Amino acid sequence: MTQETRGMWLGMVGVAIFSLTLPFTRMAVAELNPVLVALGRAVVAAAGSALLLWRIGATRPTRSQWKALTITALGVVVGFPLLSSIAMRYVPASHGAIVLGILPLATALFGALRFGERPSIGFWLAAIAGSGIVVAFALWQGGGELHVADLALFGAVIAAAMGYAEGGRLSQTMGGQQVISWALLLSMPILIPVTAWLGWRYGVSASPQAWLGFAYVSVFSMFIGFFFWYKGLALGGIARVGQVQLLQPFLTLLGAALILDESLDAKNILFAVAVLAVVAIGRRMTIKR
Repeated sequence: MTQETRGMWLGMVGVAIFSLTLPFTRMAVAELNPVLVALGRAVVAAAGSALLLWRIGATRPTRSQWKALTITALGVVVGFPLLSSIAMRYVPASHGAIVLGILPLATALFGALRFGERPSIGFWLAAIAGSGIVVAFALWQGGGELHVADLALFGAVIAAAMGYAEGGRLSQTMGGQQVISWALLLSMPILIPVTAWLGWRYGVSASPQAWLGFAYVSVFSMFIGFFFWYKGLALGGIARVGQVQLLQPFLTLLGAALILDESLDAKNILFAVAVLAVVAIGRRMTIKR
């Protein structure tokens, strides 16, 4: 198995874990404050990060690595969780899944501009086609228009793409586990007091179902999923492995149907097949690293 192929498989595992983020987030924010869910999940994940870094005897990041970790944290520790949690208070997880379908194109764009990856024209055409399909699907589901919460979701796309690209690049020298762990710990001086105040202000009384949703996004979405995702990006390249994210909306649709009883019909499957075809084409295109 080549390094690139291994990176693709690791990226697939990460995407499978991330694909359930929106359904479980919607489950949590139905009863808990969305900002509390977004920031609280990072606080919980940081506890596991501290233990992990201690167990492996991790060395402190260098000055340049701290800068990259700050960008990573702003994107995936704060930005994406906050904006997506707010959006899930107002739109179904299935809708959010499709809007986030443009994330692979955004990740490739950040990778190309920030780190000098040079995808071929064929790759860009495949990425644009795939993103066009999922945007068209979002418009179709929304009756030809986008929801106000879509603005939050588009912001979440930008935040996640920035964090994915920066963290994926940093994983080449630090390893995916250390990247997300240090990014989480870096955020704690601000997030811990804010989360404590939110818990006091809005309360933490909720059903076991809501806390199950919170537990998933804290342990898997905010922590374990990044082990696979950042390692995959480091091995296979940000632009190419990022294309695996085109499958995430449809895995999320399936998760939303199973977890939240949201509708899943034949047209969803047709769109999924179309996106799979685009991913297969993009997988064969040249990317200079």
